[in-house]
Amino acid sequence: MKPTAVPSPTVAASAGAVLTGLAPIVSPNTRVLILGSFPGVKSLERQQYYAHPQNQFWKILQALWPDPLLPTGADSYRARCDWLLDRGLGVWDVYGACEREGSLDTAIRSPVVNDIAGLQLPKLAAIAHNGGESFKHARHTRTLGVPVYSLPSTSPANASWSFERKLAAWREVFVAHHLL
Repeated sequence: MKPTAVPSPTVAASAGAVLTGLAPIVSPNTRVLILGSFPGVKSLERQQYYAHPQNQFWKILQALWPDPLLPTGADSYRARCDWLLDRGLGVWDVYGACEREGSLDTAIRSPVVNDIAGLQLPKLAAIAHNGGESFKHARHTRTLGVPVYSLPSTSPANASWSFERKLAAWREVFVAHHLL
């Protein structure tokens, strides 16, 4: 089934229609590509990665790189993406489309896998999977010839890990690749 854009991700999510993910945030200088599974409802509504206010993705990155401050506010997403790219990071998802009600990875049905190799990132040094559903695709991402890491999900659904524990795991990857 070919992925199609849907006018309202929230309505489509409840109707079981095919949802389309977000474009990758990458540059030729991307050294570590962070792969999630598929954007949640809030992220699809806002067309922004990790838009749910309780997702700890941006908070973890800010803790790792405290200066300069991460841009905030309603119109700050483009500046956040630039901030991310300035640190050699990229963001995308393993799935480009799927059927799903709500935001939980366990509800993903009929996923269409993104062509991660097609990104052709000349400086790519590692792939970091944000959560278990994403890491299920490690056998494919390992074919890119760079280290592949499983990181604890930044999702609010991953309440079994404290913020400090998540932060330590994420820090380890970025230190290993000389980004910190």
